[in-house]
Amino acid sequence: MMYVIKKDGTREEFNVDKIIAAVNKSAARILYEFSTDEIAFICQFAYDRAESLKKDGITIQEMHNIVEGALERVNPAVAKSYRDYRNYKLDFIHMMDEVYTKSQSIRYIGDKSNANTDSALVATKRSLIFNELNKELYRKFFMTRDELQACKDGYIYIHDQSARLDTMNCCLFDVAAVLTGGFEMGNVWYNEPKTLDTAFDVIGDIILSTAAQQYGGFTVPEMDKVLAPYAEKSYKKYKEEFIKYADPLWNGVEERAEEYAINKVRRDFDQGWQGIEYKLNTVGSSRGDYPFVTVTIGLGTQRFEKMCNISLLNVHKGGQGRPGNKKPVLFPKIVFLYDEKLHGVGGECEDVFEAGVACSAKTMYPDWLSMTGKGYISSMYKQYKKVISPMGCRAFLSPWYERGGMYPADDKDVPVFTGRFNIGAVSLHLPMILAKARSESRDFYEVLDYYLEMIRNLHKRTYEYLGAMKASTNPLAYCEGGFYGGHLKPNERIKKLLKPMTASFGITALNELQELYNGKSITEDGEFALEVLEYINKKVSEFKEEDGWLYAIYGTPAESLCGLQVEQFRKKYGIVENVSDRPYVSNSFHCHVTEDITPIEKQDLEGRFWELCNGGKIQYVRYPIDYNVQAIKSLIRRAMDLGYYEGVNLSLAYCDDCGHQELEMDVCPKCGSKNLTKIDRMNGYLSYSRVHGDTRLNEAKMAEIAERKSM
Repeated sequence: MMYVIKKDGTREEFNVDKIIAAVNKSAARILYEFSTDEIAFICQFAYDRAESLKKDGITIQEMHNIVEGALERVNPAVAKSYRDYRNYKLDFIHMMDEVYTKSQSIRYIGDKSNANTDSALVATKRSLIFNELNKELYRKFFMTRDELQACKDGYIYIHDQSARLDTMNCCLFDVAAVLTGGFEMGNVWYNEPKTLDTAFDVIGDIILSTAAQQYGGFTVPEMDKVLAPYAEKSYKKYKEEFIKYADPLWNGVEERAEEYAINKVRRDFDQGWQGIEYKLNTVGSSRGDYPFVTVTIGLGTQRFEKMCNISLLNVHKGGQGRPGNKKPVLFPKIVFLYDEKLHGVGGECEDVFEAGVACSAKTMYPDWLSMTGKGYISSMYKQYKKVISPMGCRAFLSPWYERGGMYPADDKDVPVFTGRFNIGAVSLHLPMILAKARSESRDFYEVLDYYLEMIRNLHKRTYEYLGAMKASTNPLAYCEGGFYGGHLKPNERIKKLLKPMTASFGITALNELQELYNGKSITEDGEFALEVLEYINKKVSEFKEEDGWLYAIYGTPAESLCGLQVEQFRKKYGIVENVSDRPYVSNSFHCHVTEDITPIEKQDLEGRFWELCNGGKIQYVRYPIDYNVQAIKSLIRRAMDLGYYEGVNLSLAYCDDCGHQELEMDVCPKCGSKNLTKIDRMNGYLSYSRVHGDTRLNEAKMAEIAERKSM
């Protein structure tokens, strides 16, 4: 008879059932399930090894080592899970100490890692503290030692670690599918709206509820086409009401009824958009932030579709606030879908385009997405009339065909984009990788391959982990049709929905990579940066074929990351001129913000990289032209010909005391006040760089904004 000596010194008979229970728990933590043969091997191995010790009693520590040895032979990942859990008490003491320290900082200092969060609010503080705990749990139980080291050193960056094991990333939410026929939300049945004003209210509720169940951007694509049917219902209702109460002997009753109904619908659109703007900018989500909501518009040609678009643009241009002190809100981000035939000179929607330009000239939004220019996004529209709206600020989906999947089954197969989402992004820090290769006298591409494989494995595990989630975790998305195929029962797992969803390989600091390579910026050279990006595309395409998952290359919109990466580079490789001598690195493939180049030069220089970042990209230029609408219009049309997703960059400033507004103002010239609200482009979206004298942005981003010339 063999005995196991417990920690308290008591003896217990050797029992393989306890080993089975322990190893199954460790396997479950990484979503692995042992086969019968594997369990039998583990038990026999443990028994044989324990017996070989020829001891009267085996200590619990020895038994742990034996079980760990068995697991290493069957599945090393489960062995790690088992080992990590054994040491959890010591690790948890250290982890909780880290969380406590960060929580105190959040409580008393605040947090500026995300411009959408107001860390002065109690609800936001609570959410941020929970996020710190969740982030530590992710690192402890999901990441390998090599991944942890790579993140700590700065060679890769795993975005949104606090949420990655709970839910998915940005999406194109199918609001129309949820509304049609009614739906259930919060155990309450919502009938499909019968009027436009009700549709606005219900859509606002859907957005706030569902955006809180994810992280990243929440996009409602082609909102004009979603709302138009409800505008038609309101129009008929108003017209019938007018005729019902009008004197039948009046002359022109039909014409008056028509005019009355149209004006009422237009008023409903104006009030509806105003309500949405108030709701999205004042009501925080359960995540503690203001949901990053985007709407895309512009392609609708019917009267209520056009009315919807012009109403949104005019409402946004007018701003919100007290009379004489109005300023534009940040959400929803507006993206204008540009079709040269519709919006070009003489096109039937040229008036919508003009309203869009007037709005961009005053508020920076809308951003502009070409449907008929060059490149991948336009090709999908030109061939299939399918729109790839951006998810959040810049993420784009790869094609997924209704019958064929990654590739069309035949020439009748069509791609689907609405209702799909991203499962997360992991970014490469390319200058760090080049510096590592040089310091170790290794080939750059060999080192790059190592980190690409690391990201690949993270994504594969994330797909598997999220697949085990139940549909009840996000019922509007997975049960009520918000996501593609999302008509599951609450207890069903979502794995069957994940094949059409993307995972992103991000790239940052492409300019600094070129600077480190040969001392030239991508404005001066850029050939090595281009070669590297082409190589990454080739490798990720191979991964995509081998793994069967939709991987995508993403030009990372580094926010707090732009400063973190400089700190990490300096710690390992010191201060290098034009690489780590500023408080920030460049975002994505953009030219450095200090480059003194024209908007046209910037458009052309960044065009080399455009089709190599189809999983996420935006192009923007600074418009130093003081509300010059004609100049803005010319540059937008040029960008649309090039097939770009184009942002108009101004620097908006508003005096909160007297209401005066102008560009680049730090002190109000009218009343002398420094109590200003300033709006600048964060990356692909806008943010407050100053609110009542303070800022929601981190120091690195503020340093970048201060040096901008071409962005």
